[in-house]
Amino acid sequence: MIFSVAFAGQSGLAGAETLVLNSYGGPYEAIIHERIIKPFEDRYGIDVVYDAVGSAQQDYAKIKATRGRPGFDVAVMTASQSLQGCEDGLLEKLDAALVPNLGKLAPSLSQSAGPCGAVHEVQYLSLLYRTDTLKAAPDSWSALLDPALDGKIILPTFQNIMAVYLLEMMSVSNGGDLLDNIEPGFAAMQRVSAHAIGFEQSSAILESYMREGTVWVMPFWNGRAQLMVDEGVPVDYVRPKEGTIPLIATLNVPVGAENKPAAMKFIDFFLEKTSQEAWVAGYKVGSARSDIDVPEALRSRQITTEADLETLHLPDLARLTSKLPEWAERWERDIVPQAR
Repeated sequence: MIFSVAFAGQSGLAGAETLVLNSYGGPYEAIIHERIIKPFEDRYGIDVVYDAVGSAQQDYAKIKATRGRPGFDVAVMTASQSLQGCEDGLLEKLDAALVPNLGKLAPSLSQSAGPCGAVHEVQYLSLLYRTDTLKAAPDSWSALLDPALDGKIILPTFQNIMAVYLLEMMSVSNGGDLLDNIEPGFAAMQRVSAHAIGFEQSSAILESYMREGTVWVMPFWNGRAQLMVDEGVPVDYVRPKEGTIPLIATLNVPVGAENKPAAMKFIDFFLEKTSQEAWVAGYKVGSARSDIDVPEALRSRQITTEADLETLHLPDLARLTSKLPEWAERWERDIVPQAR
């Protein structure tokens, strides 16, 4: 999720109100321009400058380094940064009077993002696999422990939240839990790592291994997995029977943003029913709104209903953040050296 987009540093129409949106490149950039930015500009006459620089972690680091004045008005991040930014006083708390569509979001997901984040999409950690090499679809996270996959797995680095969620689900699948009894997860990941050919931080690079057929199974976000399926790559993905953890994506406004009124309009527009329907259909993700109309083929694979939410494990992200430094150290010490 090619179109012409304005990049940071370029100017829009003379005298037009401007909004600087920091988000991602690749397919995300083309899809958000077509389905969200262009309709927003047409309605409000606000020129959106697209700043496709940095990951969610890097974007928040910039917000923190500049004390809330990073040079962009809206950032696409995740619930983890949203909670941290609120606690640090660097992100604006969102007011339902200015962003009425906040009230249409599932309370459990909104609560996970905190008062500074607007949940505009939901993906989940899936198992992505090659349909031309595996005889049957894996249905459990324990499939990663199969000796037949030796040398056919690639794993994310710990700097990618995908690795954290995989660790937690391997813990749950082996008798532990998400936060307090994580030992089964580390034990299982040592065994998984022994089958892996290495670690990569970038989702785009991880994806390339699957496209080339170098690996047969790996954890991956389901929205991006669906884009590969639609493209005709011989892959498919599953939501394992033990459940999974969602990637809760948020829209956030730094406290020092120069165009806050435009930022609030943009966020509310993105959360509108028709905008969410366009985004879900285009980027192949789920929504925090359960009242949207989604094609049945897509609905069955995304998070779009209250029932879908019940299949998710929602860790306390504030507590999770406090554990990450210790877990990162253990990951580098105990997991990484096991790989080939």
